[in-house]
Amino acid sequence: MRSNFELALLKLLVHEGGFVNHPADPGGMTNLGVTKKVWEEWRGQSVDEAEMRALSPEKVAPLYKAKYWDMVQGDKLPSGVDFCVFDCAVNSGVKRASKLLQRAVGVDDDGVIGRATMTAVEALNPDEIIDRFSAERLTFLEALPTFATFGKGWTTRVSKVRDESQNLA
Repeated sequence: MRSNFELALLKLLVHEGGFVNHPADPGGMTNLGVTKKVWEEWRGQSVDEAEMRALSPEKVAPLYKAKYWDMVQGDKLPSGVDFCVFDCAVNSGVKRASKLLQRAVGVDDDGVIGRATMTAVEALNPDEIIDRFSAERLTFLEALPTFATFGKGWTTRVSKVRDESQNLA
């Protein structure tokens, strides 16, 4: 089966940016989209700010592949759908991205991409899935209490990811 992981990761990292530690961000210290907590879990040890600042695309790629891409069945999703679901999984969690995909394709949203979800995905046009998924994602983000602070950026990101995903499809 084909994989768009490397391309999807490059596109994702453009949106995630570099090191940030915004006081209103519940993720806290983050670099290349990886929070300190997630990096510590991945490494199995505490890390300091210097290590967080030193993260590189090469260092975080295995984490993104295992914890996000593989968990949303990226290699099995149609081109374009794979990227938009992956981007959402990184931004909002694997379970949330899975539920939004399930809503977009009209199956029960249990948060696990299995046979029923994949059958529904295969029955629809990827562009239609991308549009529905993006609308579901934006609705979810608009309901978050931090939307007033981060909403403009999230709205822009969803729009750009939708466009990039449709180009891949």
